[in-house]
Amino acid sequence: MKLAIVAGGKGTRLVLKDTPKPMAQIGGKPILGHQINAAKEYGINDIYILSGHLANSIEDYFGDGSTLGIKITHIIEKYPLGTAGAIKQLENKISERFIVFYGDVFFDMDLKSFIEFDNRSYSIATLVGHPNDHPYDSDLVQIDVENIVTEFHSKPHKENAYYRNLVNAGIYILSPEVFKYIPENKPTDFGKDIFPLLLKSRTIIRAYKTAEYIKDIGTVDRLKKVSADFISGRVGRWVKTNKRPGIFLDRDGTLIEDIDLLHRVDDLKLLPHADRAVKQINESDFLCFLITNQPVVARNLCDMPVIKQIHNKLETLLGKTGAYLNDIYFCPHHPDKGYPGENKEFKIGCDCRKPKTGMIEKAVKEYNVDVESSWFIGDTTTDIQTGIIAGLQTILVRTGKGGKDRKFHCIPDFVFDNLEEAVDFILEGRHKYNFYIEKVVDCIKKDKNRSPFIISIAGLARSGKSTFVKLLKQILQKNGVKIQVISLDNWLVGVDERTDHMTVRERYKYDEIENDMRRLLNQENILLKTYDAYSRSIASEESFSFNNSKCLIIDGVSALDITGLRNISGIKVYVDIDENVRKKRFFSFYKWKDLPEEQIEYLYFKRLSDEVPFIRESRKYADFILKL
Repeated sequence: MKLAIVAGGKGTRLVLKDTPKPMAQIGGKPILGHQINAAKEYGINDIYILSGHLANSIEDYFGDGSTLGIKITHIIEKYPLGTAGAIKQLENKISERFIVFYGDVFFDMDLKSFIEFDNRSYSIATLVGHPNDHPYDSDLVQIDVENIVTEFHSKPHKENAYYRNLVNAGIYILSPEVFKYIPENKPTDFGKDIFPLLLKSRTIIRAYKTAEYIKDIGTVDRLKKVSADFISGRVGRWVKTNKRPGIFLDRDGTLIEDIDLLHRVDDLKLLPHADRAVKQINESDFLCFLITNQPVVARNLCDMPVIKQIHNKLETLLGKTGAYLNDIYFCPHHPDKGYPGENKEFKIGCDCRKPKTGMIEKAVKEYNVDVESSWFIGDTTTDIQTGIIAGLQTILVRTGKGGKDRKFHCIPDFVFDNLEEAVDFILEGRHKYNFYIEKVVDCIKKDKNRSPFIISIAGLARSGKSTFVKLLKQILQKNGVKIQVISLDNWLVGVDERTDHMTVRERYKYDEIENDMRRLLNQENILLKTYDAYSRSIASEESFSFNNSKCLIIDGVSALDITGLRNISGIKVYVDIDENVRKKRFFSFYKWKDLPEEQIEYLYFKRLSDEVPFIRESRKYADFILKL
């Protein structure tokens, strides 16, 4: 296969002096050099460089390619011909399918996979499409379920219109048939002129979707960003042959406001800071996917084009702040038949409707996702169950339904107030605990003879104890340590039995806790009354025993305030946090419990007198304090 590189860009916005844009340096090498190396790697050795502005500097640098072990032919346009007009110059030189790069696009991608995709089905052109962080000033394409291009939207876009964030990346495979659509000696552009003409002529154009690193260097800021990404190794890490972790997001109640059976474009609204959370993912090595059930189609509340337009609005809103989804997967089906007005075509059983994992499996296959390092974030037990079945780590957010749907009896790995907190934890927050986790692990190793090794973890409500406990449990289990966790909340007095004069020492049944712990260590069973945080009452009772695990973690506000627990603990940890942060979490947590604002405020200030002093005093017993 031959390669044509369109290299006539002036780089006006880059303010390059005596240097054409394709010769801008990345990592000490011009962009054209990187592109030529990428082509060589995949066996493409016959290259045309189509230049104009300062063409001599390009020809002088690369010559005929013999020093690189390839053949380079330079064609210099007399006046600017545009991307398509430049390619027209090859009409009598190329008679087979050929690949095209825009010379101002920096990328690293699996060209073999792109070529194989092109070979599967006929098209007059196959273009690379990808989401980017500036869709508002990019040429966008719309595609159908078979990846056939249905529309082109050249910049500037229409005002108040919603488009999918699928950008024409400036990398193509073209049939020589395309030459007859390009006028002779006339400036023309593929995105604005030729591709729309091909669609009108009812020829087939296909789009190859990818999440690999592809960025134009049209501005000074973009050039700096690309240079930094290349030096950091991100560019190479994003090649499709390398597995990448993913974050799978639910839609309604997680990313956007939860409106029951949303089926109108105008009703879609992003949750606060959701765009910021998605942008954080984009700036990491994680892929970002939307996974959503949309039975409104099966219920005949709207059709597939409306669903796609709803998602176009979502992508447009995210794009305005530089955020994007790598792909969207939705299930339009519903298994329950026989309702008036239903759309029978979609009233079927399927493999894609959550909690089934068909959508996740498709994303994993299409994008080479590293499942073991990936996460699912959602607001329902259906989401959590889906993530568990798919082998992902799971996070429940308290926005939307906040897990109150109770459709499945499943426990998320972690719980946070909203998407922003969840994403921050995945990308940065969890690593802040590593130092303290290592300290605990070292203590266990040093005290090998203590069995069981008991770790008591205390701190004020909403300080982050449970998150630390879950992370610690994961690390210990990965190191082969058999471990159990017990929460002191299971010894809380139900809200209906409490009185205003109770302090934390009465709300938690201290004597009963000490007695039950003694029985557990004597290998006796105890009856554990499971406390439900949402209803603030005892939800169930079950038998619990200490099954000869190496470790027992005791997690609770008062874990260090209870003398008997301190005496049996091999290590005592106190989790501390800034009070302003804790207060914000406190109010958010009780709002999730559906308490009115004035009651939450009363409860917060009451706890400042009947709980906080006792628990803060217990810090003095800690072997170390985990400060967040």
